[in-house]
Amino acid sequence: MRLNRREFMHVTGAGALGFAFWGASCAIDPVSGRRELMLVSEDQEVQLGRQTDRQVIQEYGIYDDPVLTDYINDLCQRMAKVSHRPQLEYHFKILDAAVVNAFAAPGGYIYFTRGILAYLNSEAELAGVMGHEMGHITARHSAEQLSRAQLAQVGLGVGMIFSDTFRALGELAQLGTQMLFLKFSRDNEREADDLGVEYAVKSGYDARQLAEFFETLEGMRSSSDRTGLPSWFSTHPNPEDRQGAVVRRAAEWEQTLGVKQAKVNREMYLKRIDGLVFGENPKEGYVEDNVFYHPGLRFQFPVPSKWTLKNTPKVVQMVNAQKDALLLFSISSASSPKEGAQAFVSKNQASVIQSGGASVNGLPAYQLLSQVKSGDGVIRVLSYFIQKDNRVYVFHGFTAVNRFDRYRTTFVSTMERFRALTDAKRLNVKPARIRVLSTRSTGTLRQALKAVDVPEAELKEVALLNGKGLDDRVAAKTPVKIISK
Repeated sequence: MRLNRREFMHVTGAGALGFAFWGASCAIDPVSGRRELMLVSEDQEVQLGRQTDRQVIQEYGIYDDPVLTDYINDLCQRMAKVSHRPQLEYHFKILDAAVVNAFAAPGGYIYFTRGILAYLNSEAELAGVMGHEMGHITARHSAEQLSRAQLAQVGLGVGMIFSDTFRALGELAQLGTQMLFLKFSRDNEREADDLGVEYAVKSGYDARQLAEFFETLEGMRSSSDRTGLPSWFSTHPNPEDRQGAVVRRAAEWEQTLGVKQAKVNREMYLKRIDGLVFGENPKEGYVEDNVFYHPGLRFQFPVPSKWTLKNTPKVVQMVNAQKDALLLFSISSASSPKEGAQAFVSKNQASVIQSGGASVNGLPAYQLLSQVKSGDGVIRVLSYFIQKDNRVYVFHGFTAVNRFDRYRTTFVSTMERFRALTDAKRLNVKPARIRVLSTRSTGTLRQALKAVDVPEAELKEVALLNGKGLDDRVAAKTPVKIISK
């Protein structure tokens, strides 16, 4: 079905909103000054960023270190003043995730994982990455992607535009954390690199250090972490001659601005991240010998063999190799197991096959077998609602009706072996942390790391953590990072 302009204005509900759409489509790029296709207004960007931020916090969790957050946020605010969009209100947060990445959401929201903070080695590298993410915001790359994907509304809550060009894909704000998974183009990355260099130099930093960090990234092979967040190159494709381009642009900006001595501030930065949690934080749940342990909430349950587990603050997801069966584990807001089951049935308009009270390792529970209609047919769901320590924990096992008998035993075995965690060894597990030490004498990094008892098997990883090679020379009293377990 094709809409003409009059029909389009009727769908939006008001002619004035139709004109707003046509004006938005001829927006001025804040960086280049050129006119471009842009169906997302700045107000929509801010609303989308605000909604994304709420979901990011809920789904991935924030790293609890106010001092470190304030330190980096101060840099963010200083750099925002020299950006192309200083009028935006910028927000910076650290995600409690081990993966090495940084993200920008529209409207001024910037996130660094604690994983990327561990691999940065100076304030100058930090400034380069901060400027890069800020560049995605100032150049409106996410908004541009949404426009090109033809995901737009005239205004949030007004209604969708239906035509061959615009499809009903829900409100922009419902994209939520999907904004973090948008993959930028190489042209976007090149522009963000250029802007990152510009903002870093204008803030007084040696932007060449961004090239050093990109070299560190090249040595990594990580794709995602327990939360499912992707790594840097999954969302930031690598432009050709990236490091060389960064170095050249840094020299050009320093010459233009007459910079004589740019800041690196390596020791200052390393001092700030001393004690940073490194890798997965077992306090938030970990898997060992096919058992998921959660020391914080003091419970455990088995993970089916060869099933992949993804753990986020909101839900634990387990999927089999064939990806035709799914186990979800979460916490319900219900006050009792039966109430939780009733809420599930009501919310999902489920058809109840069987239900009733149960007991799981001495804990009061409620069992529910139901069927739920989906876009692909009918799904059969086995659910257990289990009460422990004033919380109702919920398991859902999903699969197609014709496959349910194949997976029922697996579902039941996982759910009915949920129990309280009492093993002191499992409860008192500690996360690994970054520790900063000074080298004892001049020599190679290998010699320096061996002198502080870094195991042979970890030497390459720790060298990469420091942005160096094992045979690189380091002077006496040079601060280096190690992993303390």
